[in-house]
Order: sequence, then structure tokens, then C-alpha cells
Amino acid sequence: MEHGLSQKAVEIATPFGFPITNSMVVTWIVAVGLIVFAQTATRSMKQVPDGPQNLLEWLIEGLYRFLEGIIGHHLVERTFWFFGTIFIFILAANWAGLVPGVGSIGWGHRTDAGFRIEQPLFRGVNADVNMTLAMALVFFGCWIVWAVQENGLKGFLKELFAPKGESVGPLKILMLVVFFAAGCLEIVSILFRPISLSFRLYGNIFAGETMLETMARVPYIAWLVQVPFYFLELLVGLVQALVFTLLTAVFTLLICEHHEERPATGHE
Repeated sequence: MEHGLSQKAVEIATPFGFPITNSMVVTWIVAVGLIVFAQTATRSMKQVPDGPQNLLEWLIEGLYRFLEGIIGHHLVERTFWFFGTIFIFILAANWAGLVPGVGSIGWGHRTDAGFRIEQPLFRGVNADVNMTLAMALVFFGCWIVWAVQENGLKGFLKELFAPKGESVGPLKILMLVVFFAAGCLEIVSILFRPISLSFRLYGNIFAGETMLETMARVPYIAWLVQVPFYFLELLVGLVQALVFTLLTAVFTLLICEHHEERPATGHE
């Protein structure tokens, strides 16, 4: 019986009792690659950038302006370190998972249909739900900190449970009950955000890698069949990095929105 890509990462070593999975190996490779690239690009900064410095500045500046147009100048100054990092890492990790050899190099045995890999040495980073959930939980922690910093603890709770608008008399009591109930539902929604964020990214990347592995079993012309799907997965990797970044940015904006600077409209 043929098996596709396993739904969980495979443990490949346990040095000193610490389990290391194939997705962790690729995570470290991607992280080291990004650090080396950033160090190379910023080692000797020039007034007129070229090479790696030019690429890095173009990426950072473009991403900064893009997010500034969505969440505003004040919030982007405070939060860009996270959103910029998470976008670049997810994009690099998604594309690294498409490098030939990821998922096709490892331990296995020979069958009548050919050699079957049972323990791949490498696995796409975001094809491991543990990684996507970890990133979502880190955002959840940052979201709480940013919300309290912007609103204060009292303002944060007020934003969730306090009635909006002005009302008096019995209507005010009714609005208090309604908005408290709505706040409770909002708490449930907030608690599920890390789960939805992690499974959305994991599901799309896992499905793409499974599709490419299935295409690789086509006799004789597997490489040719895979070509258009590789280009499609390059696009999917970019889109999913944008989706994760945009959703987390919008969630942050919604809780801090009333603290955003609004352009003044002058009246003579």
C-alpha cells in the first residue's frame, strides 16, 4: 500500500533525549539562511545600495509601506518587527519546502514500484502544524501585550464588553447585557484565532506538498507534470505568507483602532 506525505513531522534523531524532527531541521536551515543573508546585506551599508542590500531594503521598505497603509503609522512603528519577520520567514519557509530533495531524501526501502521514502530527512516547515500553531500562539501573546499597551487593562476590557454609543434608561441596561454577551462571544472568537490561523497555513502548504508528491509518482514524465504545479505552489507560498500577515495585522488594528492617528480635516 502506498503512503503519501505523513500528517505529522517525523522524528529523525534524539540527541540527549531531545527529539529533533525533519521539519525542525528545515526551520533551522531557513533561519540560518535568513540571518546570513541579513548579515551579508548589512555588513557594509552604502548610500546607493546594490546587490543584497538593495534587495533587503526594497523588501523591508515595500512591506513597511504596505502595512502602514493598512494599520496606520502609529501601529506599524510598534509592530513591524513582528509582522515583517513573520512574513519573510513564512515566505522563505514555504519556498524552501519546494526545493528538490525536501521530502524525497531520507530513509526507506525498495518496493516493486520503486524506492519508497518512509523517513524523509527534510520536511516543509509549514507542513508541520506544530510550527504554524507556535507562530499563531506567539502572535496571540503579542496581540494581548499590544492591546493592553494601547488601551490599558481597563480600556482593553471595556473595548470587549462595554456598550458602544449613548443610551439611557432601560435601553442602557439592555445594551449592557447585549454587549456583555457579545463580549463573551468575542472572547471565544479570539481564543479560536490561533487555531484558525495555524490550520489555514498548515492546510494549504500540506495540501500543496501532498499534490507535488502525488505528481512525482506519474511514470516517466513526473518531472514534466510537476513543472506547472511548482509555479503554482510558488504563488501559493507568497499568498499564504501575505494572508497570515494581513490577518494578524487586521486583528491587531481592530483592538487598537480607536487609538490610531486620524488625519485632521481642517475647517476654516
